[in-house]
Formats: sequence, C-alpha cells, structure tokens
Amino acid sequence: MSEQTIALVTGANKGIGYEIAAGLGALGWRIGVGARDRQRRDTAVEKLRAAGTDAFGVPLDVTDDASVAAAAELIADHAGGLDVLVNNAAINGVTGDMPQTPTTVDPATVRAIVETNVIGVIRVTNAMLPMLRASASPRIVNMSSSVGSLALQTTPGIDMGPVPAAYLASKTFLNAVTIQYVKELGDTNILINSGCPGLTATDFTGFSGDRTPQQGAAIAIHLATLPDDGPTGEFLNDAGTVPW
Repeated sequence: MSEQTIALVTGANKGIGYEIAAGLGALGWRIGVGARDRQRRDTAVEKLRAAGTDAFGVPLDVTDDASVAAAAELIADHAGGLDVLVNNAAINGVTGDMPQTPTTVDPATVRAIVETNVIGVIRVTNAMLPMLRASASPRIVNMSSSVGSLALQTTPGIDMGPVPAAYLASKTFLNAVTIQYVKELGDTNILINSGCPGLTATDFTGFSGDRTPQQGAAIAIHLATLPDDGPTGEFLNDAGTVPW
C-alpha cells in the first residue's frame, strides 16, 4: 500500500456522504466515491477533483453482492488497498406525506430499509475487511443516528419526533451489529465506531434539519481520523457519547 491514506465513503455522491468525502479529501487522502447512480457519482468525483481532492468513482450498490465484490476488486486494483471505510449509504423508505408507523408500514419497506442500512453495511464491511486488515491504521465508521438509541427512546421527556419507524429500527439494528464487529475484531488494530450526524438539512430529511451537511459530516471525519490509541466501540456525536 502507498503512504497515502485510502478511504471509501458509501453514498458519497451527495449530502453528508459527499461532505465526508470532501473533508477527508482535504486532508490529502485518496477518496473512493461509492454510489449507485453513475451520473451523480461522476459529477461528485469531478466536483471533488476540481476542489483538489484525489477522488475516484466506485460503482457500488450495497444491496448487491456482485456490485460490492466488484467494488472491492476495483479499489484493490486502483488504489492498492484500503485504510478507512465509512458506511454512510442509507435509505429511510419515506414516500409521500404518510407517517411511517409500526401499524402502517409495509413489511416490504422494512425489508428494503434493513437490506440497505444494515445488511448493506455487513456486506460492504466484510468485502473490504481483507484490505482493512492489511492497513497500518484501519478505521470503520458506521453512520448511525441517535434515533436508534434504545436508551433515548425509553427516557421520559425525550421526544424523537415523527421518525419513520422502520428507519429508526434499522439504526438500532445497525448499532447492535456494530457492537458485534467490535467484539469479534477486538484483537485487531481496527477502530470501529458509530457516529450520529444530527438532524441535517439534506434531501434525506426533506431539508428539515437545523445542521448543514458539512456539520453533519464532522463526526465521521473525526472518527475516520482517530489516532491509533483512539476509542473503539463507541457511539458518538459532536457533543460526545450517545447512549446505546
């Protein structure tokens, strides 16, 4: 592997994912821009390159085994390895103005959300793990959300708001999977953490958040750049620890 740090950011063509790529690229890192849509991916890569980032496109559908395997092969061939994986790609399954509650959500919507937000993370992480194991300072950042915190969900006086039920549950599921990765890989030098970007104004939230995409990306950039003696197995936002 080269001395240049190599990172893959999934869902990096827009919003928080793009700003994570931009922030890490500004550090002189080489950034793989993972995205399904070719046009959006190419546009993001061109924009990043224009800003001075060493970026390259990675065709990536996290729900497809063959796509993920091909992405791992592309990164190995194009960059020679991988140091940092930011699992950012996610969907919320919201269509129209109808609330997504447990009593009204279509089971097919739940299945699709879990396939992307949880199984997709597992699929991508496992495909990239051989390269991460070979890195001197590997990091895995799973972009979660405080709405997935069981502690916050059950604390009197805390209102999560009209959060889509299946999305909320997928982040709880993701947190549980993250903890299991930490336990299994505890004897390695891979630092694995969950990050919450806060309510960020992007098309994902219908631009209803009070944070900018740059602000939302900050926690991922922090966790991706942790020193070798940094924390692992934590759930953090800009203010500190988020309870599981």
